[in-house]
Parts: sequence; structure tokens; C-alpha cells
Amino acid sequence: MGKKNVIVAQSGGPSQVINNSLRGVIDACKSYPDRFNIIYAGYHGVEGILKEELLNLSAQDEKEVNLLATTPAAGSIGTCRYKLKAKQAEDFERIIEVFKAHDIGYFFYIGGNDSMDTANKVSALARTKGLELIATGVPKTIDNDVGDSEFKLIDHTPGYGSVARYWAYYIQNANEENMGSCPSDPVLVIQVMGRKIGFIPAAARLADPDREMPLQIYLAESGLSLEQLADNVNDELKKTGRVIVVISEGFSAGDIGESRDSFGHTQYGSSQITVEQVVVNYLNRQGLKQGLNVHGSARGNRAGTDQRDTIIYASEVDLEEAYEVGKKAVKIAVEDGNGFMATILRKPGDVYKVEYDKVLLEKVANSERKFPSKWITENRIDVTDEFIKYAKPLIGENWLEVPLENGLQRFTRFKPIFSDKKCKPYIPQAYRK
Repeated sequence: MGKKNVIVAQSGGPSQVINNSLRGVIDACKSYPDRFNIIYAGYHGVEGILKEELLNLSAQDEKEVNLLATTPAAGSIGTCRYKLKAKQAEDFERIIEVFKAHDIGYFFYIGGNDSMDTANKVSALARTKGLELIATGVPKTIDNDVGDSEFKLIDHTPGYGSVARYWAYYIQNANEENMGSCPSDPVLVIQVMGRKIGFIPAAARLADPDREMPLQIYLAESGLSLEQLADNVNDELKKTGRVIVVISEGFSAGDIGESRDSFGHTQYGSSQITVEQVVVNYLNRQGLKQGLNVHGSARGNRAGTDQRDTIIYASEVDLEEAYEVGKKAVKIAVEDGNGFMATILRKPGDVYKVEYDKVLLEKVANSERKFPSKWITENRIDVTDEFIKYAKPLIGENWLEVPLENGLQRFTRFKPIFSDKKCKPYIPQAYRK
């Protein structure tokens, strides 16, 4: 295949480091001038491709590209939660039409399992339509649920290390608050992202690896009831007079009026009530009934999207790996061709080191990672030292330097330079009435 244009797009929820993967793709493509021509971004992911909104990244100022290193979330090129379902044949045909019209030969998709499946299907369809297309996946998710439970396909996903660092520091600060205010607020309930997988709430333990805090961690996988949670809290109150309860947003707390996105994932931040609210209400009602030997009440905190878009908490390890895995995706496209995702594998040994490799898109798309049950303690309210050993290297040891202008953070701001539209206007199938 001769020199072709490129489209890179993002899908799903963002992270502190997602733009470093984007920067890795851009930088690596520029290092192959004989292979890649114009680099476009699908503005707001696959929706931008369907609408033929292609942001020209090759025409952007180099300073803005470099600022992606310390720009969080997805404001630079956008993301979306638009799922390309098998029955939406017109959407797939439209993507191929846009790719052909703009001489696209390479498609880099930054996302999770569903995104890898989409990249694989788009590439397969392109070939049946006479378009030679190389599709390569770039892993991304703060939940760390891409891959397999044996960690053979990928050890961890870019984004997880930074959200784990966020929670390590958040819990440290929360502990200072709780120590001071425990006469009136002895129980602090903190809700954490992660849906039904426990990697993010488990990271709370990184704040206290020696287990000196009165900290209880309730993963969605814990299998405990509200009544059992209340009993555990009461037991700790009798010993220390205070408790920090970290609870997964996916903890089973009854009907919370869940809403779902187009991928079928529960959107806990958009639900009618939160798990944290349910638990706080239950403890305050049931606690008095059970005769707590402390005064005061439970109160709740629920961090929102700040846990995935606050750049000051980003891990330098995570930032570097996100960049390198983006570069690796381009190298795979050049040297190995179609149908792979770039991956991160941990090398054996006590010193943390990784290598970057590839895995078939179809393997990732059809895999499902679960939080290892062996990493949950016997009492179901903590995680083991083995988890700490796994996660601790990912959060790094140094603070990130974020560029400032006039005292404010300076993030990437691309100019709105879009490719001329060559196809007819199109409404994505899922948005038609």
C-alpha cells in the first residue's frame, strides 16, 4: 500500500493520559513520511467519522501537539459513546464511504473492548468493499477491564495508573478529614468509579499499605449486603471510633434507577440515586437502631469525572506508557499490518519493567477481565498485599509539572481546521427518529 491518509479516533470515557496516546500516534506517524500523509482525527470519535467531521491534525501548531502531554480528558479531539451495532449496516457503509473519499489507509482507534471489536469489523468490511485499510487498536480505560484475568493479553490499560494515584491521594486527604471531624462525622462513605469491576476502589488501599487507617473497601465483587456492611462498620466503630468506607459505584444496593449508555453500560453518574446515598441513609437509620456506641452520623462523598480528568494527579508512569503504546500502535501498523492492538506486558522480576507488544484485535474484543478473587481478603472488605504489589508501581512517585499561563493550566487547543466534506450529509442510524 502506498502513502495514505490516517484517521485516529477516541471512544468511551476519557482519562488523564488519553491524549498522550494520541500524541504517540501523531509523533510516530510523522516519523514515517513515506508511509503516512495527512493525519486526521474523527472529531468526537466515530460520530465525527459518520458526520465527516475530520479535524486536520497535520495542520496544527507543533506546540499544541506537544501540550497533549499534559492535557487531560478528551477536549482536544473529542470522544463519544456511539456503539456501532451489527444491525446498523448503513453506519458501517458510511464509514467506508468517508474513508474512501478521504483516501484513508490507516485507522487508529483508542478505546476499550468494544472499540477493538469495532476497529476489527470496520477493517474486515473495508476489504470486502475494495478498500485496503489497516486498523490498529490503542488500549484505554480507567477501569482496567480490557484484556483477560490472567494478564497475558495486557497487564494494565493506560488510564488506570492515574486514577489509582488519584484515589491513593484522595483517601489520604479523606483520612485527615475523618480524624479531625469524627466526633460529629465518625463514618465517611466515599463512592468510587469502576462499574462492576473492582480495580479502582481497590486502589484506595494504596493510600494505606500498612493498614493503619480504619479503612473498609467494598468492591462490587464483595458479595456483601447492606446489613453486613452496617455490621462491619459498627464493629470498627467500637474499636476505633471512626470508619472510612470506600464503596464501588457497582456495589449491590438495590434499585438506584440506573441509566445505560449505547454500549449497555450502566451510567452511575446519571442514575436517579447513588450507592453512596443509599449506604449513608441506611447507616444513619440502621445505625441508631443497632445501638452505636458513638455519637454523630455517617456522611458521604462522591467524586465525579474529576477522578479521570484531573491532570495534576496523573502518574508519570502512566503518561509515559500511554505515549509509548500509541507509538507502538503505529509501528505495528507499519511492520505487522492489520488486525492488532498494541499492548503492555509486565516483565518478570521484582523491579517494575514493561515491554510493548501486539495482540489480535479479535482476542481482545472477545475477552473479559475480572478482578482476581484471590486479591480479595477473606473478610471481603479489603484487598491483599498481592494487589498492592501489582498496582503500586503504576502510580509513580513524582508530581507532574503542568504548564501554566496567567496562573491557569494551559491545555491543547487545536484550531478548527477540518477537511472539506466530499460526501452527502448523514445522520447516524442510532439518532434517527
